[in-house]
Amino acid sequence: MDNLRFIRETMEQAGSFTAVPGWGGVAMGATALVAAYAASRQPTNGAWLTTWLAEAIAGSTIAAVALVRKARVVDTPLLSGQGRKFVLAFAPPVVAGAILTWTIALAGTFTVLPGLWLLLYGASVVTVGAFSVRIVPVMGLCFMACGVAALLTPPAWRDAWLALGFGLVHIVFGVIIARRHGG
Repeated sequence: MDNLRFIRETMEQAGSFTAVPGWGGVAMGATALVAAYAASRQPTNGAWLTTWLAEAIAGSTIAAVALVRKARVVDTPLLSGQGRKFVLAFAPPVVAGAILTWTIALAGTFTVLPGLWLLLYGASVVTVGAFSVRIVPVMGLCFMACGVAALLTPPAWRDAWLALGFGLVHIVFGVIIARRHGG
């Protein structure tokens, strides 16, 4: 029995995490496009930030539900082996982004937030790509490229970069992942 457990654990460590939800990514992208439009209509930076924080909650909820659902379908335990590595690799840049968002908002320097969010989210996605399917790190690099562009272009373009990154990148790669790796 010990040998079988060792073999199972070794195989879990060697495999890739295939429960990345493609259609969940498409849904996240769709809500991000709506948020980008709504945020661009906000009269104050505080209202703009509130819109994007609401989108972060909505997108995170969609991602969690889709991830759990796909993990069940492909019979991949979320909190063991590659699933645990996936979650642990994703979290640090996202937590750093939350802390930096809070401090930047307190300082009133809202113009750097889109680039920061896209860069750190992209770093999370690139990092989890080490434990997932090959297309995932490419998607993360696209988020990071949008983040760099958001930092180098006028602040008036912030919602366009967020729509491109969190909206269209999620949609395009979500469709690719869904078609190649199921749902």
